[in-house]
Amino acid sequence: MLCERMRTWIKRVMELLYWLSVKVKDRRLANHHYAYFYTDHFGLPLAYYDGRRILDIGCGPRGSLEWADRAAERVGLDPLAGQYLKLGASRHRMRYIASGAEAIPFSDGHFDVVCSFNSLDHVDSLDRVIAEIGRVVKPGGLFLLITDVNHAPTLTEPLSFSWDIVHRFIPPLELLEARRFEKDAGGVYQSLFRGTVYDEANPASRYGILSARFSKPLQ
Repeated sequence: MLCERMRTWIKRVMELLYWLSVKVKDRRLANHHYAYFYTDHFGLPLAYYDGRRILDIGCGPRGSLEWADRAAERVGLDPLAGQYLKLGASRHRMRYIASGAEAIPFSDGHFDVVCSFNSLDHVDSLDRVIAEIGRVVKPGGLFLLITDVNHAPTLTEPLSFSWDIVHRFIPPLELLEARRFEKDAGGVYQSLFRGTVYDEANPASRYGILSARFSKPLQ
């Protein structure tokens, strides 16, 4: 138990140091790119989010939901949310909650859209997070996933899984689509902007990016 707590503490320190270094380098933590991934990337019009409740798991400090200014509720969930507020996130037009996704502090079916972008491999307990996502998505709602696959574990990304991670969400969710992309040195978001489809014929062991859209069937 002590070792697990120590690993979690080290992971969070490393993640905070990463964001501090990004802010020093870039001077501001821009968030203009997020709207594309919530809309065009998943084939959803901006108006889809009007009046809906949105949860971003592992949101980071950039204000990932500021673009959704007609949503009913915008929540960013992150264990480091308290520290992110000190980095300037307190100015963002969304609500930050300091919590891991292993115990999401909302009632069953609270959110119309739950998202995990580049965060699923950061969590402490994958099984608990998957169960919580299935719990808080509203019947008829969506879960949007973007994640690295096939990478060696690191201090900040301790979990490693493959393309078949999608099956872990079924049920209670239903898979609508899953797409596979190559990852390059530009990182997850830049790679998805380029949109190079994963070459299944290439036998080399390498990172990939999974993009998947799920729905929760109506009861």
